[in-house]
Amino acid sequence: MRIGLGYDSHRFDASRPLRLGGILIPEHAGLAGHSDGDAIAHAVADALLGAASDGDIGRHFPPSDDRWRDADSVDLLGQVVARVKARGYRVVNVDVTVICESPRIAPWVEAMRGALAPVLELEAAGDLSIKGKTNEGLGWIGAGEGLAVHAVALLGPERGGA
Repeated sequence: MRIGLGYDSHRFDASRPLRLGGILIPEHAGLAGHSDGDAIAHAVADALLGAASDGDIGRHFPPSDDRWRDADSVDLLGQVVARVKARGYRVVNVDVTVICESPRIAPWVEAMRGALAPVLELEAAGDLSIKGKTNEGLGWIGAGEGLAVHAVALLGPERGGA
């Protein structure tokens, strides 16, 4: 068993749609970034890569490479899952905390779990947790300038493996 910790943060960008946890959240500023800015997908990818001792998302999908401009972060997460599997591991569970003043995360959790669980090859109800917390008005997150995400992932041996 291996544990990885991921983190990502982005400023809001009113010129972009908000993609978070693999879904579109309407009527809210999006996230600045080279890809689509999905900070949940990015943090989870970093947690998986960390657990597999396989670098970080920036190493595999560098912002200096135009191939990844406006890329779908859930597709990138799928590529990370394939890397993890190629190293002999499977995703056992993932826990995500989104820190923001808005949008409220709770109304979107089930849709996010539904979008991400198949990519992670997880059962959404039992193996993927997503929750939101505010920053109580503190700092740039508390001022509503953006959001941050923490993710923890547990990897185990590929099914049927040792």
